[in-house]
Parts: sequence; C-alpha cells; structure tokens
Amino acid sequence: MTAPVFLVDPAALDADPVVVTGAEGRHAATVRRIGVGEAVDLVDGAGTRARCVVTAVGRDTVTCAVRERVHEAEPAPRITVVQALPKGDRGELAVELMTEAGVDALVPWQAERCVARWRGDRAAKSLAKWRSAARAAAKQARRSRVPQVAEPVGRAEVAALLAAASLGVVLHEEGAVRLSELPLPDAVARPGGHVVLVVGPEGGFGDAELAAFEEAGAVRALLGPTVLRTSTAGVAALAVLQARCGRW
Repeated sequence: MTAPVFLVDPAALDADPVVVTGAEGRHAATVRRIGVGEAVDLVDGAGTRARCVVTAVGRDTVTCAVRERVHEAEPAPRITVVQALPKGDRGELAVELMTEAGVDALVPWQAERCVARWRGDRAAKSLAKWRSAARAAAKQARRSRVPQVAEPVGRAEVAALLAAASLGVVLHEEGAVRLSELPLPDAVARPGGHVVLVVGPEGGFGDAELAAFEEAGAVRALLGPTVLRTSTAGVAALAVLQARCGRW
C-alpha cells in the first residue's frame, strides 16, 4: 500500500527532520492517527516529494525523518480541462474526479447557458471550494502535484487557450469523430505539448461559443453513444486522452 500524502510548505521540505504543523499536522496526528515508525510522503504540490518515516507525534504535529527527496517531472503532454460551471456541488465533484484522474489544470468557465453564476462573494467562495477539492483529491490520489485551478473565464479567454494549445478539443454530442479515434497532431508529443479540452454546460454550447472555438482551431469530438453530465464528462474524456497520449 502506498504511503499517505500530506501537503507542506515548500520551504519545509528543505529541513530534516520535517515537522508537519497546522491543519496538515492535526489531520495526520488526530484524524489519520499516524504513528511513530510509519511511512509518509510529504509533497509541496509542485512536484517535490519527500519519502519519510515518522519519528515523533504530538497533539497536532508530526515529525518526519527524510529518507529520500525526489522531484517528479510534470506529465507530458500537459492537459488542461475547461469546465463549464455545473449546478450545486457538482463542480466540486468534477474537480475531485479529474484531479484523481491526473488533470494538470482546471479552468472554470462561465458559459452562456450555465445555470450556475459566479458573482461577487459567491465567486470567491466557489473558487475556494474548487481549489480545496483539488488539494484534497490530490492527496487522496497520492499526487505530488496539485492541479492549478484558474480564475473563472469567459468565451474569449477559452478561445485564446484553445488557439495556443497543441490540440484543442470541444466535447460535443454532434462531433464527427470519436475522441478515442481523433488524430493527434505531432505537436502533442513534442516538448511543451499541451492539450486543452472544453466541457460544455448541461444546456449545451451557444452558437457564438462554438464559432469562436472552431475559429481558434478546436475540433469537435464525441465521447460515445451516451450523453454524460457536465460533471462527469470531463473525467471520462480525460481518461481517453491520457491513454491516447501515453500518460496512462
């Protein structure tokens, strides 16, 4: 069984031993009940992992002796998912699933037909929930990297992301080709390769959105014969892409 993962400040990983404090220390000591002699991994969320053995446990601290430090390269190609805002707590579900599946970055998108609207204080709270979900899911998945969760964007910003990508894909039930059969440009496999995947809202894409994305060079692709919710389509497509790109 793999060792549990705890997120720590990057500067803390330079020490030996490393003392895990704060919320992570309390979680390790009181929730997980980590004991002396157990193996744990400490990560900084940006690819650095310290493989450790616990040498002391306090009320809300865990002291860890470092056995090995490694820096894990970012998977290639990089995969970014632009996620239209789902209703209720389905957004956090989408973030959780895609983080566990290995997404590198997530971009909340306020699409024309989104029922959910991020405005004012709600926008800040919703974004904080997405980022918290990404952190928790990254630890659950034993990842050394926490996916970046960007500020919410509109149509123009999504089009710009697609235009700059090695491959831009818009999931659409009327796509002419299945995602599993979509030809991958050579640029995807080159250093710096970047795939951007757009998941639309429950109400579908607006005509102006599709036109802007296609003008930016994106292709429409179909997942399969069934229609998935916006909160689950992303993880299904991510799995297909990772297998196609050799990441899985």
